[in-house]
Amino acid sequence: MPQQIFFQPHDAWVGDIIPFESDGEFKLFYLYEERSDPKPGTPWHLATTRNLVDFEDEGLAFEHGSSLDSDFNVYTGSIVRDGALTHLFYTGQNPTHLGADGLPLQLVMHATSSDDMASWTRHPEHTFGAPAGYESGDWRDPFVFHDDEAGVWRMLIAARHSDGPERRRGVIAQCVSTDLVTWEPTEPFWDPRRYIAHECPDVFKWGDWWYMVYSEFSENFTTRYRMAKTLDGPWIVPEYDSVDGRAYYASKTAEFDGRRFFFGWIASKEDSRDDGAWQWAGTMSVVEAKQRPDGTLDFGFASETRNSFSEVTPVGLADVENGVPLELSSPDGYTAVISEDDAPAAYFASVDLDIEAGTTECGLLLRSSADGDSSYIVRLEPKRNRMVFDRWPRRSTGDGQWEISGDVPFMIELERPCDLSAGRHRLEVIVENDLCVVNLDGRTTLSTRIYDHTAGRIGVFVGEGSVSARHFRMAVRPDPSQSTSVSADAHQHQLA
Repeated sequence: MPQQIFFQPHDAWVGDIIPFESDGEFKLFYLYEERSDPKPGTPWHLATTRNLVDFEDEGLAFEHGSSLDSDFNVYTGSIVRDGALTHLFYTGQNPTHLGADGLPLQLVMHATSSDDMASWTRHPEHTFGAPAGYESGDWRDPFVFHDDEAGVWRMLIAARHSDGPERRRGVIAQCVSTDLVTWEPTEPFWDPRRYIAHECPDVFKWGDWWYMVYSEFSENFTTRYRMAKTLDGPWIVPEYDSVDGRAYYASKTAEFDGRRFFFGWIASKEDSRDDGAWQWAGTMSVVEAKQRPDGTLDFGFASETRNSFSEVTPVGLADVENGVPLELSSPDGYTAVISEDDAPAAYFASVDLDIEAGTTECGLLLRSSADGDSSYIVRLEPKRNRMVFDRWPRRSTGDGQWEISGDVPFMIELERPCDLSAGRHRLEVIVENDLCVVNLDGRTTLSTRIYDHTAGRIGVFVGEGSVSARHFRMAVRPDPSQSTSVSADAHQHQLA
């Protein structure tokens, strides 16, 4: 049976994803992370989907090299087709092969397939590393695309200058080719001299705009985008320039039928606890981008994802489940309404919130206690134009009542800037075991892990203001074991 919504291999984790669309099917190659010690080499595995809901685990797709080879670790790259031949470009790395800077060499390597990616032929003679002026230990994530106007193939590479302030050497280097074999270094594609590195670069054209996507290797670890009218720039910084928050990383894109999808991973946390450190790799998650008239992008759930939760499940949240508005008002205090029943372990919930001008905060309580005092919190803060993810109780730092992690305004790194003008806003949430993805107005997405509270109710709250909650809906996915027709329909469904 295929996995649904969030893909993760059994007893392993999803690292950087290399998406490729072919005949209505997304082939999602990814770095297979076992987290074993000693670390084995890293191969590419493959998951496929035709509907963004059901994911098939296809297993090993591109094996790593031996402990003596330059590609003992097969890291991120890209796939392109040129005629009957499919080209795979990837990062080869071996921790025992050091460059002049004393760091493990990172090399661009090449393989081809003539049987629709069923098998690959490596071309070690095409391997090349960083040219002069770049660090040899940072030369990775080759992204190849055809520049129709110039009539050449471009390769973008996450690289670092060999000089300058240590944490501001990041650059997207560039090579060009006419045959996908011989690559010539040329001027950098993007050189802001601002971050440690710009990982997993991705470029695509949509209408009149070019978009550059990269994952910012800095203290933020955030996937961002820039936009320009030409490949030569200048690259514009949109007002809301990030795809998601800290937990969602290394997102790369693929297009189908005029729609653009971002494929990334939601990081796990050490020791599977809320206070654990973020880890590299996690669980695959997909968001769809929508293009606004000014060219900027919104990010939200694909309709296929939302519609897969088709069985409405009442939980006793006042009358708002039956279409009666729920009015909450507390001009100088706080009030919340909590559901009568626990929410399921996996569900989709949505609600419209009419926020009165001047309101300080409002939002949803997830996995809440009956009195609302213990919960995860999706908090909208109109005065700050931000959405944050919080929890209570926070981490205890001692035995005293005051000895809590109370010196932070919310869960660290889980903040999203957004437009919270007075009026109606829609919150949508998908919860699945230890995963939570929130979306506001189909524009702003925030993903995270939720480990410590494993069950509880759902609620609506307001602080220092007034809000009207309308059109609350909670739904779950049908259980395939209860109906063979439902399962068959799911497999037959295609991308719309």
